[in-house]
Order: sequence, then structure tokens, then C-alpha cells
Amino acid sequence: MERPSVLSVGDQVVFGGMGHTVVAISGTRIRLLSDAGEASVVALPYLLAAADFELVGSGPAPKVEPFNLLDTLPEAVLAEAREWERHVIEVETGLPPGAGVAATARAEYDPVTQTLTAREQAKAAELTAAGRKTSARTVQRMRRRYREQGLWGVVDSRYVRTLTPTGKVDARVVAAATAVVAAQTGTSTGTKTRAIRQIRQLLDDEHGEGVVAMPSQATCYRLLDVLSKGRHTFGSAVTRRQSANKPDRVYTATLAARPGEQVQLDATPLDVMAVMDDGVIGRAELVLAIDIATRTICAGVLRPVGAKAVDAALILARVMVPEPMRPGWDQALAMSASRIPHRRMVSLDARLALAAAKPVIVPDTVVVDHGKVFLSEVFLRAADTLGISVQPAHQLTATDKPLASYCAPCG
Repeated sequence: MERPSVLSVGDQVVFGGMGHTVVAISGTRIRLLSDAGEASVVALPYLLAAADFELVGSGPAPKVEPFNLLDTLPEAVLAEAREWERHVIEVETGLPPGAGVAATARAEYDPVTQTLTAREQAKAAELTAAGRKTSARTVQRMRRRYREQGLWGVVDSRYVRTLTPTGKVDARVVAAATAVVAAQTGTSTGTKTRAIRQIRQLLDDEHGEGVVAMPSQATCYRLLDVLSKGRHTFGSAVTRRQSANKPDRVYTATLAARPGEQVQLDATPLDVMAVMDDGVIGRAELVLAIDIATRTICAGVLRPVGAKAVDAALILARVMVPEPMRPGWDQALAMSASRIPHRRMVSLDARLALAAAKPVIVPDTVVVDHGKVFLSEVFLRAADTLGISVQPAHQLTATDKPLASYCAPCG
């Protein structure tokens, strides 16, 4: 039979025609306790070479320590746990961790001459003499927890308690508060006091009047803060509804196989000041159309903040016609200077003779957000006249991310 390469405390073996349990290991000396209750000490090579030796059962497999949780502990707490680990291992094996090959066990911790109970009592006395009042029962408990959980088992229990965001609040109160917070999405913004009254009413309706006790007002406030985090329940109604309308799936890139298959429109205020036509200085807003297949800027309109529906409709018109060269533009920007087959295209549309090197892409579908200018009657009628379908971003199957993901100025 194949011999095991390692024995550990707790293994069940057959030796000398009788079953034994490995109760201690000190170097190459193994302390065995027979099924009849007799203790014996044998050398490991002799034990493994015995003709009738057999490993019939191993102790519990060591558990993987929760290193991510250990990393969250204060350094002093982790250092204390490692100190307990050193003491526990010395009680178990007779030698502390890191002892050299030639090291020998101290007399009071020698597994060959001292029982486990005696070693536990010796360790308790040692810790008490060092100023850490400890009982043998505590050492025994730490030893058992270390065998079951590793280093995490000897961490101060005050630091391993799992906390819930809602604390010790009654689960029925938490459920009612969750329902009340969810119901605030479509209503006008209210106060936490109103929400608490609604929670009380909901509990009375479901469980009977006064059956479920309400926590203190301060606790209710904290509970509502936890449940409404990121939902703007008691903030802006517009922001709250926009957040609620977001899809529950992740944003992914939109795929388009050919130019014009999908064009995204968006408007964003720029973080710059500009001089307007009337000489007034103010912020400018950029309205852009981006073709998804080619990542091309099809058209853009720069105007004062507060784009109108006519500006969005103008974008559609500018997308579908050549962009003329303007005074002061470098000739390198002309379509005739590009690699686009200019002459052939001029034969199809004379307007391309003096056009800038901007491709003309006729969109099949334009994707818009919930901006009023894109959902206005003017814009929708313009798109219908040009034979373009309008699709709100939330109806997409592959993406819900706005135009800003494709255009740095819109970010």
C-alpha cells in the first residue's frame, strides 16, 4: 500500500494489530492512543515501515483562511491573533512556529512526556505569569478554534462579528421601510417624517395595530438613510426618477455593421465660456451626431446653453448633406484633398465639388436620450419626414450608454 508522506494530529492508523489515534507529534516521534486507551510513543520511520501500518482515517482537512477578512483587521488585533497561534501550536506539537530543525521542546510542552491537558495548564500558567490572566479552558478553546478555523479562529471575537447595514432593526420594519422607499419614486419628494408615518401605517395594516414595535426616531432616520442611499428618495424628484429608469444590466458597447445603421445624438454643455452672436459671454452647448459603425462625427451644432428642438432637427438635416468649405479653412480639409473618391462622387452630387472632407451618412435609426429637444414634436416630425426612425436609449438591446462614451467632448 502507498505510505502517506505526512501524518497529522487526529489521524486514525492501524499499528501492531490495533487501531490508534495520533494525539501528538514531536519531531519524528509520534504519540499514539490506542482504542483500548493505552498511550505509546514510536518513531515515525518505524511506524511507517511497520508491515501492518495503515492510515484508515485522517483528521479534518485544514480550511482556507479568509485572508480578505484578515486584511481588514487592525494591526494590533492581527498581531495578537498570531501570538495566540504561536502558543497554540506549541501546545499541540511541543515547538513554536519557526523553531529550528535541531530545536527541542521545553519540558512542560514535550508531547512525549506531558499529556495534552498538562500542556494546556502549563500554557495557561505561563500566560498568567506574563500578565495575561488565562485559564486552561481558554487555552483549550483557542486550540479547538484554531484547528477548526485556522488563524481566523483565534482573532478577538469582538472584531469578527458580522454587521448588517440595517443593524438589529426588526426584519418586518426593514421590509416595510423598503416598500415605502420604493414607493417614493413616482411621488413628490417628501420628508423622512412622512416616510416613518407610512411605515407605521403599513406595519399596522399587515400585522395588526401595535403588533410590531417601531424603533426610535433616530434609528428610523438611520434606517431610511441606508435604504435610500443612491436612490435620491428625499432629494431631487427628477434625479430619483432618472435613477429608477436605469436598466439593471451592465453597459456594453453598441455594434453596428454599416454606416448609418445607428447614429446617436446627444447634447452636452461645454465647460468653456464663449462670446455669442450678440456679444454676450456665456456657456456653450454642443449637439452632436455620432455614427456608431465608423465612429464618425456626422454633424454638430454649437450654440448657447439651452438647445432648442429646431437645433436638434437641424442636426438631422446637416447629417444628410455635404459640409461646405468655409472661409479660412485650410485646403487640406477639402474633400478633394482626401482619399475619398472625390471625382466619382461629384458626378453624383455637384455640391461635393466644394465640400469639406466629411462623409455623408444617411442614418436609418437615431438613438436619443430623454432630452426634451429629442422628444419634441418638431424633432420627431423632422425625423419622420426624412425617413429616420427614432429610438430612445433605454429600448436598446445591446447598450444603454449615451453618446458620451464615444465622444470625448461630450464626456
